[in-house]
Parts: sequence; C-alpha cells; structure tokens
Amino acid sequence: MANELRNGAFDMLDPMESFFGDFGKNFTNTSKMKTDVIENDNNFEVNAELPGFKKNDIDLDYRNDTLSIHAVHDLNKDQKDKDGQLIRSERSSSNVSRAFYLPNVESDKISASYDGGILKITLPKEAKDKAKHEINID
Repeated sequence: MANELRNGAFDMLDPMESFFGDFGKNFTNTSKMKTDVIENDNNFEVNAELPGFKKNDIDLDYRNDTLSIHAVHDLNKDQKDKDGQLIRSERSSSNVSRAFYLPNVESDKISASYDGGILKITLPKEAKDKAKHEINID
C-alpha cells in the first residue's frame, strides 16, 4: 500500500494533464518505465521494462530504504546517400527514473540482471528475529 501511495497514485493531480488534457501529454514527460514490485516472504522483486536501453545506461541506487532506478538513452541516426551526402539526421533521447520505498533490505545482498529490455532486481529482506520474548509480570 505504501508503494502505491508513493509511486504514482497522485498522477491524477498533475496540473498540466488536467489543464491540457491529451494535448498536454505532448509537453509533459508521460513515458514512465512500466514496473512490477512484488513482495515475497524473504525478498522484494522489482521488474522494470527498459527496452532499447543498454546496461551501461542504467543506474541503480539503494539508500534510505529507497530503490532508485534511472536510465538515459540517446540515439543519433544519420542517413547518407551513395555519395556520402547527408539526407536525414534524427535524434531522440529518453530519460526515465523511478523510486520505490522498500524498507528493511540487506543492501549488500541486492542483485540485478538486465536481459531483453527487462531489468530484474532482487532485494533480500533483513532476517527478523521471530523468537518470542516473554515478559513475566511480578
């Protein structure tokens, strides 16, 4: 529930979107990375879709109980004719980031992999002392 509140539940309050409607989407950054956060007994699993990005373009950070994902992708394409004359030049850039509050994680045991445009991050939870501590009443 905490992740839902922190990660996008307030998107409907974006003043640019409510004022401009669909037209405003052309001027605001609406390209969020699609992400699944799954909580298991022993860990959190985060799966983020980042198609077209290279592994070196992705930065991960975990501090203050928050996982941050940031990715930047710049693409420059030039098309030349048979004489080497420039016919067309196109440039595009993608800059996406997300942050998730995931408490009680063993930060030194976090692992991540990136394959086929999917970033998979496993964040093991800290072991909790499940032993009961009984207190005698005098």
